Amino acid sequence: MKTATRQQTAMRTSMVSIGGNLFLCFVKLFAGILGKSGALVSDAIHSAADAVDTIIVMIGVKLASKAPDAQHPYGHERLECAAAIILSLILGLVGLGIGFSGAETILFHHHGHDALEVPNRLALFTALAAIAIKELLYWYMRGKAKRIDSEALMAIAWHNQADALSSIGSFIGILGARAGFHILDPLVSVIICFFVIKTALTIFKSSIDKMVDRACPPDMVKAIADTARDSYPGLSMGQFRTRLFGDRIYGEMELLFSEETSLSQADQICRQVQAAIEDQFENVKECRVFPAVSTNK
Repeated sequence: MKTATRQQTAMRTSMVSIGGNLFLCFVKLFAGILGKSGALVSDAIHSAADAVDTIIVMIGVKLASKAPDAQHPYGHERLECAAAIILSLILGLVGLGIGFSGAETILFHHHGHDALEVPNRLALFTALAAIAIKELLYWYMRGKAKRIDSEALMAIAWHNQADALSSIGSFIGILGARAGFHILDPLVSVIICFFVIKTALTIFKSSIDKMVDRACPPDMVKAIADTARDSYPGLSMGQFRTRLFGDRIYGEMELLFSEETSLSQADQICRQVQAAIEDQFENVKECRVFPAVSTNK
């Protein structure tokens, strides 16, 4: 996918996420306060964080799409991963805040069954509606992220999934509190905290992997190698290395030729193989193919 088209898709998808999360934030906050549910208010904060994180991702995608220049000859793709790392840190802090709020309620305000207010039906039905909306946002974002191979957009999708789990927890907590288990509502806020932090760590690890020139997954390496072999029958391949630069792939492939093969012929085959790889895989930014003399007799 061309850089301009990729950026447009990311921006449109991000705007949908921001709109959906801001809507959910206000609805959850309103229903949480009127419905007397601490878990739903915590959930509203989580949705607000989703919107803020998406704005950060939009900035990262915009910067990452800039063309290479003299100071950045390999491009700016890693800025998208940097945005995903910032997102994971914010998400982790939000998770800790949610857990702290729930723990404080349990430790200092739960002195008896009447100490905590019982959430009403408004909170219950709002949590149920939020689950459906967040799941729809997750699958929408996930599909778009896979289509354009965007780490930052996938991080937002997982953030929406974490919010859906958060809403499920809120629903269970509210339902339990209405059934007489008054401590269940703040207890769920603590449980939500662990889900959110786990998601933050997953996003952080995935982004760091792409920041440190990690090799492509084995299935991608095999697919590129197979394309090279298909482009020129009887091809003998030497060393093949790949590295991830943000969401783009760089490769270095060595082709083995006999001593009888002329330099011009070997160079022509290398160019043919390189063109086939770069045409077949949109996320391969560059795959340099070099000729080498085979040592086999």
